[in-house]
This record gives sequence, C-alpha cells and structure tokens, in this order.
Amino acid sequence: MTTIKQLSDHQDEIVTLKGWLYNIRSSKAIHFLEVRDGSGLCQAIVAADDVSDKVFEAAGTLKQESSLEITGKVVKDDRSIGGYELHATDLKIVQIAENYPITPKEHGIEFLMNNRHLWLRSRRQWAAMRVRNEIVFAIHTFFQGRGFMQLDSPIFTGNAAEGSTTLFETDYFEEKAYLAQTGQLYGEAMAMAHGLIYTFGPTFRAEKSKTRRHLTEFWMIEPEMAYYDLEMNMDLAEDMIKAIVKTVLEKCDDELDILERNTSVLEKVAVQPFERMTYSQAVEKLISDETASMLDKMAEERKQELEDITKESEEIKKEHGSAKKWRKTQIDQRIKEISVRIDQIEEDLRNIPSWKESARNFEWGNDFGGSDETVLMMQFDVPLIVTHWPAEIKAFYMKRDETDKLALGMDILAPEGYGEIVGGSQREDDLATLEKRINEEGLEKEVFEWYLDLRRYGSVPHSGYGLGLERTVAWICGLTHVRETIPFPRMLGRLRP
Repeated sequence: MTTIKQLSDHQDEIVTLKGWLYNIRSSKAIHFLEVRDGSGLCQAIVAADDVSDKVFEAAGTLKQESSLEITGKVVKDDRSIGGYELHATDLKIVQIAENYPITPKEHGIEFLMNNRHLWLRSRRQWAAMRVRNEIVFAIHTFFQGRGFMQLDSPIFTGNAAEGSTTLFETDYFEEKAYLAQTGQLYGEAMAMAHGLIYTFGPTFRAEKSKTRRHLTEFWMIEPEMAYYDLEMNMDLAEDMIKAIVKTVLEKCDDELDILERNTSVLEKVAVQPFERMTYSQAVEKLISDETASMLDKMAEERKQELEDITKESEEIKKEHGSAKKWRKTQIDQRIKEISVRIDQIEEDLRNIPSWKESARNFEWGNDFGGSDETVLMMQFDVPLIVTHWPAEIKAFYMKRDETDKLALGMDILAPEGYGEIVGGSQREDDLATLEKRINEEGLEKEVFEWYLDLRRYGSVPHSGYGLGLERTVAWICGLTHVRETIPFPRMLGRLRP
C-alpha cells in the first residue's frame, strides 16, 4: 500500500491510496477530492472521461470523512498540496460518513474539545501531533546518542516529591498512594546504578489551575546524571533543546507551514547560546525602568496594530459581496486570521497594565508567576536559564550554595511568552543535610528511607532536570494553549472524551 507521503517516489506510476475524504469540489465533468491518509494530504482528480460512469457517480456521493480507496496515476504538480496529485482511474467506497460535525465554519473551543476525537483529524491538529512525534523521537535520539539508558519510574508512589498539595490520592489495596508528580527520586536511584539515565512518562499534578500552560496529566522527560554539577546540568539541557529544535526544523517543514509558525525564533535557538542569569539578576531586570518602558512601547504598538487591522477588516468585508467565489474564500480566511489576531491584541492590551504593575512590585524571594515569566521573556529571542533561586521556594532535595540561602536550581524559560519548560537542580548529596531538610519540611522520614539510602551507600554529586513535553510542543508549534499539544488533554473540568 502506498501512502501520500511516499508519492514523490512513485511519479508517473499507478498507485492505490487508502484514506478518508477531507474535502470535495465538483463540476459536471470533474470531482476534486482532497484525500488524507494519516501521512499527509493530496488532491485526487476524478474526471468523467477517465473513469466509468458508476465510479464518477459514486465520487459525487462522498461526504467529508467518508473512507475510500482510490487508484490512479501519480502526477507532479507544484500547485497541488504536497506537490503531487492523483489522476484517478478507479474508486472504491469503504463507507459513506454521516454528516461530519466539524465543518469549515467557526466552532467554539468547548465544542471542539467535546469532539476532540474528531478534531484530531483537522490539519492543524494533525500537524501538531506530527511535530510532537518528532520531538519525542529527537529526545530519545539525543539521550541514546550520549550513552544514556532509558528506564521507567513507577506511576503509583507512596511519598510526595514536591509537597502534598498537588497530589492525586488513591486507595492502593487499603494503603494510601499517589499518582506520581515526577519520576525524579526514582531516577536518582537508577542513576546510582547506571550513571546516566532518563525517564519518559506521564506525571500528574492536581493544581486547580485553568491557565493555558497547565494540564493535570502531562509527559515529562527527566534525566538524572551521576557526577554532574549545576553547570554540566545546564549545558546538557541547552544541548538537548537545541537538538530538538534542529530536528523539528529539518523534518517538520510542512507541519510548521500548516501551523503558520514563524520559524525565525526557532532558527536562532538552534544556533545561538542561551541567555543565563541568576534569580537576583532576573529580578533586577523585571523591576527595571527598561522593562516598564518596553511595556509602554508594546501598548502603543498594539493600539496602532489594532487600528490598522480593524480598518483592513472593514475594507475586505465591503469587497466580499461583489467578489468572485475564489476571492470570497480568500476574504473569509483573512477575516478569520484578523479575528484571531484582534483577540490576541485585545488580550495583550488588557494584560499590559497588570503586567507592568506586577513587574514593578515584584519582591525578591517570590517565585515567578506566569505573567512575570512572560514579561521577562519578551526581552529575549532565545531561552533564558535562571539559576541560584531562593532556597525557601525550591524543593527540599536541591543542593544549596555556600550561603545555605540559595538553591543550586535552574529553570529554563522559553521565549515568546511560553514560560518554564525545564526545571532542574544539582541534588543534595549529604545525608545529614537531607535528613534535616525532610524534618524542616514536615515530611515523613520513614517513607524517604530508601531515598536516604542513596546518600548512605556511595553518595556522589549528581544533577537532573525535567522537561515538560506539552509546553515544549506548544512553544515549538506556536500554539496558544497546551490542550492542543496532546491527543486527549486532561485539565481541570475536562475528563472526556
């Protein structure tokens, strides 16, 4: 069986595609079928002169998402989707679909989420999932190429790694258990056995948050490395992100085009060193007059853009009534684009005053919120690595500097307002210090005895981090919400389908 992705290897040959109807345009003597098969889209031309009357008539009965097998000659045509089209000689209908609920008209997000099982078939969602797949493959390739071993951590755990307030508790044969927030603690144990390991699996956070950056179930990539310090940890994370971005740029050109992703930022990320600063330096930048001026300038630019784009919308709407069909299609598409952009501009204009206020009043010792990360990253074209955080706001297992006030942690913030995509640290390797921290946090020492054993038997300096897959996909694809980065998102209030 030939796939659409393979058509370039079969120019001027007769092939059979098996897939679904994405769209159809018809006239008296010809049907233009847009066919998808999971690997891509192509146009198939069913001409009355090239097929039997029965086949031509059958093609005219097809509805969106009807399943079919179509045979024909592969013809190169740069104007067609993918550069090739199929001139049909035969057609077999597998099933005529019912009226498909997702149409080219505008649908609300609630409707689309309720029909996520079908929405996945749309071009943008298809493209996002293809990029996700390449990112996953790039991650495995990166670590396997550096001598890491992939191992798996348990999903059920008996202890919390990062506090108990965001845990999903469950009954485990009359014993209290939790869905894992992270595989890190187990990763540390595996690193003491194998040196360099990474885990890749689902994690769960019961945060009652409805922001565009949050899911309750998401996938984490968590390497742990024996004999790594903070600098080595940062270098590894930066190399990994660069490798991911390079892979996507090389292999996902069509998908990024469908997503209308401006790749200029990604191209910089692939080659330029990441910015690095301490938490204290980041706070100074956030509260600076320079940042306030940047936000004022941004507000003026957004107001002017809103005025310009609203004027354009009014002008093309006037043209719509007398335009030819092909032009009306162009106008409709542009009106959709304008509508999306106006929503973005208006949201920015609503947020800028609060962003400015929050930045100006930020106090050293607080954790960065989503708006703080957004404002900070408006000033960088590449990811920013923030290090040496106040120990009080970081996890008990993070090693501290010589002052005992700063954690040797690092967060990597993505540009373009996507926030934290990596969080990591050098781990505390001293037994007495870790026992003290567990006591200070009010944690049950008994459930951490196995973790403390790692400091009793051959403790070494070691480090690790976690990369949130969905936030990374959102950033690389240019998606506004993480709900579009995973096939079936789980969020506050969203458990189906």
